[in-house]
Amino acid sequence: MQVKNAKFLTSAARAEQFLRPQKPMIAVCGRSNAGKSTLINMLAGQKNLAKTSASPGRTRLVNYFDFGEFWLADLPGYGYAAVSKAEQAKWARTLEAFFERKQDVAHVFLLLDIRRDPSADDMQMVQFMVYHALPFTVIATKSDKLSRMKVKERTRAVANAFGLGAGNVIATSGATGAGKEALLARIGQVCAPPAEYGEDKGF
Repeated sequence: MQVKNAKFLTSAARAEQFLRPQKPMIAVCGRSNAGKSTLINMLAGQKNLAKTSASPGRTRLVNYFDFGEFWLADLPGYGYAAVSKAEQAKWARTLEAFFERKQDVAHVFLLLDIRRDPSADDMQMVQFMVYHALPFTVIATKSDKLSRMKVKERTRAVANAFGLGAGNVIATSGATGAGKEALLARIGQVCAPPAEYGEDKGF
């Protein structure tokens, strides 16, 4: 799997604006400031395809990107306490409406900071995906903040917290590019024809 000319498609604020995918679509979700935009830029090999911010809670829309062989949908971050309850509820409704069309979603990347234990929101998200049979992979971001040994330790801890196998957690770093090849390999599996990939979608 190679990415050559990733580009921004559009943003959607309401369900009626959601795109029906023409290619396998991977949804990127996670808590605010988990590193979704940084991950998208790393995969694209571009610095500013997805807008990054030091302030969490900036992604309030569903942003769609075309990566050639697949689409990415960057979803609003959840769990940011500094916004109003009404705004949090609005983001939650956007997420729920997006996943109502689960037939449109080929895979979900759930991002979290590798240094942090999964939050209640993260656990709820995994339970939601398991219940609705949405194939997913957990992406443990910001691995450059830890030693190599600590990365392995934290990856196992995150997998155990979710009740997943270690192969369903990929440690990444937007700063160093660590984990990019593993991510592209997983995306290659997601995009593979059914006869080649079978029914096993990664969790």
